[in-house]
Amino acid sequence: MSTVTASPEERTAELEARIRQAPEKFRVMTGDRPTGPLHLGHYFGTLHNRVRLQDLGVEVFVIIADYQVLTDRDVAERLAEHMEAMLLDYLAVGIDPARSTVFNHSAVPALNQLMLPFLSLVSVAELNRNPTVKDEIAHSRQSAVSGLMFTYPVHQAADILFCKGNLVPVGQDQLPHLEVTRTVARRFNERYGAVFPEPDALLSAAPLLLGTDGTKMSKSRGNSIALGATADETARLIKGAKTDAERHITYEPETRPGVASLVLLAALCLDRDPHAVAEEIGGGGAAALKRTVTDAVNSRMAPIRARRAEYAQDMGYVRSVLRAGNERAAAVAAATLDEVRGVMGGVL
Repeated sequence: MSTVTASPEERTAELEARIRQAPEKFRVMTGDRPTGPLHLGHYFGTLHNRVRLQDLGVEVFVIIADYQVLTDRDVAERLAEHMEAMLLDYLAVGIDPARSTVFNHSAVPALNQLMLPFLSLVSVAELNRNPTVKDEIAHSRQSAVSGLMFTYPVHQAADILFCKGNLVPVGQDQLPHLEVTRTVARRFNERYGAVFPEPDALLSAAPLLLGTDGTKMSKSRGNSIALGATADETARLIKGAKTDAERHITYEPETRPGVASLVLLAALCLDRDPHAVAEEIGGGGAAALKRTVTDAVNSRMAPIRARRAEYAQDMGYVRSVLRAGNERAAAVAAATLDEVRGVMGGVL
């Protein structure tokens, strides 16, 4: 199959086959911004997949992108608290620090030094055309857009390329960001010498879960079910979730998005087909649907919550995981920066 003409979906299928054959040839780079609690959308959208790749034998780097909190807000509120909560969630869902490197952005200054040469490889016009940046600017929480927001795709390129990541799990909306990374890697190699891989997108097949208000599940909208939520909190949130007036439950994402999202959440937790779950509930109405979802979520999350509570009893260990990850990432970044300096003739 030609990688030039293949669609992102076809390329992803090809990559999945190659991962199964030789997982040691891949290095995944992924991560999250510590702006609030991770939720069920994160679990089914990204976290579950990271653990899957780790367990297949792929080397995984997970960045807690604390610097990038400032891309769309003036201050990084409750940053330390959010970072520790994120660490607890990572460990609870199965990220294994013996096989995956978890680190935070600000602890690896050599990574950020790559921004300078990378910015010289892209034009202002190219950054201005990036549809993902346009969307993020449109939804920015700031009255004026900062330069950090504008250069966000290049910052992300540094995040990916510092460890020579060659595989990035993304949603369809993140493909333009990854294309900037591929462009930066290609132009650097052409100008200075072969240093960086052109990372491939591993397109996520994760379904879109709506929040309890019927809009996109988001940390900032207060419509999500956090991984750290208790069983009672989960029941309360699901009880208040938006549905519709039709009593018979069906799985129709286009015409009944609120109901369909709840059905899908139950199906994901139960590892079942959503149509079968909807058919089983049938005429039970929204009350039966919400009971099914609550039971399914609490059952699926119970072992994760138990592990989270256990790790929370030893925050010294949790912090040591981050320290070790920071040391590992810093060593990798320093080696990459030395290589970059070498091919660039000693600058930086």
